[in-house]
Amino acid sequence: MPPDTLGQHGPPVDAAPLGEEEAEDLLRGICFKTGPPRTVGVELEWLVHDREHPEALVPEDRLRAAADAVRATPLDAALTFEPGGQLELSSQPKGSLMECVDATAADLAAVRDTLGRSGLTLAGIGVDPWNPPRRLLREPRYDAMEAALDRSGSAGRAMMCTSASVQVCLDAGEEEPGPLGYGRRWQLGHLLGAVLVAAFAHSPFRQGRRTGWQSTRQALWADLDPARTLAPQGRLDPRDAWAAHVLATPVMCVRNTEGPWDVPEALTFRDWIRGGGPRPPVRADLDYHLTTLFPPVRPRGHLELRMIDAQSGTDGWLVPLAVTTALFDDPEAAETVYRTVKPLAETAGLPPAPRNPLWTAAARDGLRDPELAAAAAACFTTALEALPRMGASGHVLGTVAAFHERYVARGRCPADDLPDPAQEPHGKGLVR
Repeated sequence: MPPDTLGQHGPPVDAAPLGEEEAEDLLRGICFKTGPPRTVGVELEWLVHDREHPEALVPEDRLRAAADAVRATPLDAALTFEPGGQLELSSQPKGSLMECVDATAADLAAVRDTLGRSGLTLAGIGVDPWNPPRRLLREPRYDAMEAALDRSGSAGRAMMCTSASVQVCLDAGEEEPGPLGYGRRWQLGHLLGAVLVAAFAHSPFRQGRRTGWQSTRQALWADLDPARTLAPQGRLDPRDAWAAHVLATPVMCVRNTEGPWDVPEALTFRDWIRGGGPRPPVRADLDYHLTTLFPPVRPRGHLELRMIDAQSGTDGWLVPLAVTTALFDDPEAAETVYRTVKPLAETAGLPPAPRNPLWTAAARDGLRDPELAAAAAACFTTALEALPRMGASGHVLGTVAAFHERYVARGRCPADDLPDPAQEPHGKGLVR
């Protein structure tokens, strides 16, 4: 372990304090690594439910035993468990869409088989429709996260313990301007992102009741924290905008060797560098701080698109993966979709995503919003034209086309198919 690397539970040893200019240079250099788009990845979060009674809270010891069994299963993807017991698979970066689809599908088949032997199943829903938050992981990170997010209300605990998503990871893009340039892709993410929220909205219920949002998960993210979930404000170059945003965002926690981690209030990272914290920050503190920021598009060398609800069924997850990859990485499609979504900037206005009118409408109304419905229809048509150029299989094409016909072409989203949990005594209609 390098000397300036923080361990999971303690501060660094013999690490040099981080200077303000050094931090800015690091952020500009590590968060947008440019070059021709070549790789794609996906992070899939799933709720874990009882196969016969998905509405019932799975006992903690049963979940832990199942988690141990899944950890023993050989997988290509990285496997983690979220604070509420949600399972997450993070694919390795793959050289093509189909490599990513095939590897992820094989991993999911293995995980489902392992869980099935315990009578459990993966549930692709953006927010658990029945149960309140229950945190299973008792670690300093999550203790500190809970304490910090509780200052803004109950959304933090709900996000940590009851939400699930599809996160698509794509290269940042080329240094030069154009349809694959990193500046264009950054802008595209924040406009197309609202369309993806609306098209894949899949969480209209929480704790047995309809919430009034097609994507309750996105509503929770927007309500989570005054600054932590926002995109950078203003119209600076993406590198400058992100660097300024990171240093201006409050620190969630300061890690300690022993005891609970400090949870400072209103201490920005820039203030910490300038002497406001309990000790000087080091490079590893900046790296960790980046993992506590949750904007809808997060630059991590690549771009992580975090706005899509988990999708149901064996292949539901591959639709947002295929559509998003096609619209970003096929040059012709990227140019077409940029022209399609650029007018949405007027609706979005000046407030940053996800707290602007465009993103609010997407989460609240899904494709019932006429402007978003028209944009989604055009985007899916463009993606279906691009996918053959990207080598997509007949199965992927057919799955995307079926989703388009069932939902997008009719101005509907998956939330429209979820039955009211109050009328599903055993909940099976909500887990498909």
